[in-house]
Amino acid sequence: MCNDYRLIIDIASVAEDFDDLQIKLDTPEGTPNVEAREDIKITDMGPIVRTADKGRGHGELVNRRWSWPGPKGNPIYNFRSEQRDFTSHRCLVICDGFYEFTDPADKTQKRLDKWLFTMKGQRWFCMAGIWRVYPEGEAFTLLTMDAGPDVAPYHHRQIIPLAPESWADWLDPDVPAAQVLQWLPGGSLDVTQVYGAPPAQGALKL
Repeated sequence: MCNDYRLIIDIASVAEDFDDLQIKLDTPEGTPNVEAREDIKITDMGPIVRTADKGRGHGELVNRRWSWPGPKGNPIYNFRSEQRDFTSHRCLVICDGFYEFTDPADKTQKRLDKWLFTMKGQRWFCMAGIWRVYPEGEAFTLLTMDAGPDVAPYHHRQIIPLAPESWADWLDPDVPAAQVLQWLPGGSLDVTQVYGAPPAQGALKL
């Protein structure tokens, strides 16, 4: 399950690409101060675009915490999407890559092998998320589904990267969630090993 992602693209480029898709971004709290980071981890702040009150073709760009506390205090950083409609509080989580970890191919190594997934042909992309109010403020979580063809060799579940043509649909609560939350075609994601010994026969599933 994804507990680490990357964002090194500048926020101005993000705004330009949304404009090219005819999605107008409002910044009700001012333009978020976003630093390039190789690792955004649970409880860190990250930029999201959430559904705006102005209707389709609009979104609000804000910085929010990744994960809210669950009933027992554990952070809710991933959330199953199956059999849910998400008729409100949708958001796009901005990134240019996400990580998965597998058991080390070299059993003498103690830390997990780390893999970076990026979207082929895109400088950056969005992951499907939802946001929620909690006592200390607002936070977002990443939606998950059973792994598709690009992620399945590494993990049995995955977050949901969205192609640019799906972003407006996800921000529109009138579009059924099941219509948007689907696997990308095989070969849409590039995978790079960040650290760990190269596996002898492909990646290992957790």
